[in-house]
Amino acid sequence: MKMRLGFSPCVLRSILLVTAAVFTSVSFCTFSSAQTRTIVPQPAHKPTFYRDVLPILQDHCQSCHRPGAIAPMPFVTYQQTKPWAAAIKLAVTSKDMPPWFADPRFGKFSNDPSLTPEQIKTISDWVSAGALAGLAKEALPPKQWTTGWNIPQPDKIVQMPVPVPIPAHGDIEYTYEIVPTGFTEDQWVQFSEIRPSSPQYVHHAVVYVRPPNSTWLRPAQLSTPFTASSFSDPKLRAEAHETTTDMLLVYAPGSEPDRWPDGVAKFIPAGSDLVFQMHYTANGTAGTDQTGVGMVFAKQSPKQRVLTLQLTNHTFIIPPRTKDYRVEVWGTLPNDCTLLSFFPHMHLRGQAFEYNILHSDGTMETLLRLNHYHFHWQLSYRLAEPRFLKAGTKLQAVAWFDNTEDNPHNPNPNVEVRWGGQTYEEMMVGFFDVAVPANMDKEQFFVRH
Repeated sequence: MKMRLGFSPCVLRSILLVTAAVFTSVSFCTFSSAQTRTIVPQPAHKPTFYRDVLPILQDHCQSCHRPGAIAPMPFVTYQQTKPWAAAIKLAVTSKDMPPWFADPRFGKFSNDPSLTPEQIKTISDWVSAGALAGLAKEALPPKQWTTGWNIPQPDKIVQMPVPVPIPAHGDIEYTYEIVPTGFTEDQWVQFSEIRPSSPQYVHHAVVYVRPPNSTWLRPAQLSTPFTASSFSDPKLRAEAHETTTDMLLVYAPGSEPDRWPDGVAKFIPAGSDLVFQMHYTANGTAGTDQTGVGMVFAKQSPKQRVLTLQLTNHTFIIPPRTKDYRVEVWGTLPNDCTLLSFFPHMHLRGQAFEYNILHSDGTMETLLRLNHYHFHWQLSYRLAEPRFLKAGTKLQAVAWFDNTEDNPHNPNPNVEVRWGGQTYEEMMVGFFDVAVPANMDKEQFFVRH
């Protein structure tokens, strides 16, 4: 299967249940006979930061809200958190934070960071009671983070050797940089994370694995930034936008690292190169970026290999001033596999997205539905229970777009919108990860029997 290049495809947190404040007493206010009696419940204790709120922040917020991470303010200490108490209450009660867009009626996901109603109430009561600190001795030990990473300390970091200059204005063509891994033996990657040095410019980043027997982009110079237009050969220019090779990882606003369970990993053959595809967006200030990827290797050879596949429709035309514009695509699996996760991708007019199985009896089974899509929070959705799918299973992806003035992110509701790499254009890609036998590569997977 050829893969269309060019997209901007999103923070694993475990859920720690925090016991809600229970109401054990009430106070009665007595009025005259002309008045009614009001019962005002009083909590057994007022929530405090160290005892009640910090555990929630550690498990649901600090992956972004800590020094050096993507969020603009840290929530590690009481002094850092208290000034934002009212904003935190508003964000969690409105369920804007932590970001999560999966409809709870369809599927269960292991990386769902949503707060429980009890946790939301704890934070709300804490703010309403004055955002008290409490006793520091009641705090849990600080959560240990790897400096600069949301994965364990990488065994290998591969960084683009040459920084890419980014202009202050104008469209920026996709930039590529091919970097040798230097691997002298095959490697199984269990954890991986892309880290731009200047994320404010990065619309998306994709790291592809180019094995030593691949002819893809071979004329390109290693360790030097280039674009498709830098080739004089039309065939090479086209080749820069299509590939059959597998991808290691994707980065987009709000996306998270890859973390695979024991026995499952991505494969990088000895002698491979990593191909960085970078889509930068000008923001009015010139700068540079030097993106890298960190990898943690599996301790033992896994039984299953992860492949990233996609359902893509790039022939749509969204009319001006149109809402609920529907685009779909489907395909059948060529071999048995185990479905692991989803990663839907659209641009600023993206409205909703879903994945379905179309059964032979005409029924449809929804695996994931996003009633709301947010370009700045492009999340992965990892199945809590991986799903075995037999060869021939028919998968469908459906996207809806809002090209009206009601969409606050819409750059221009008065234009016809087609597929394109720039943010003001659109894309419709339903990425999904599957596990196959460790000895099966992507080319073998697409051999139909």
